[in-house]
Amino acid sequence: MSAACIFCKIIKGDIPSFKIFESDKTFAFLDIGPLSKGHSLIIPKHHGAKLHDIPDDQLAEVLSVTKRIAVAQGLENYNILQNNGRIAHQVVDHVHFHLIPKPNETEGLGVGWPTKDADKGELAKLLEEIKSKM
Repeated sequence: MSAACIFCKIIKGDIPSFKIFESDKTFAFLDIGPLSKGHSLIIPKHHGAKLHDIPDDQLAEVLSVTKRIAVAQGLENYNILQNNGRIAHQVVDHVHFHLIPKPNETEGLGVGWPTKDADKGELAKLLEEIKSKM
């Protein structure tokens, strides 16, 4: 836990939240600045700024809880968003997953997807580099 972290304060109960779920590893609550009705935040209790800072067992439960919240809301269309670093739009330095219902074209998450044509030779080199480090 980090004394200065807003999410750690929510987990400890120092800041009130609209808690959906809590276990030893995971905490989930409704976002107070939602993009759509039912927008939820699901966070590991382990404090870590980026995804690679979180133990695998905690990530597994976070995703399971995210799925359970989507099912509980009967969501047909939704986004799950997790950002790492400022230029990737991370504001709070505690890993968190957004479950954002997409009930129609205007509510929920709006996403641009500026694809580019990839060089197949460069993709093959990148593939081997990634596989060699896993």
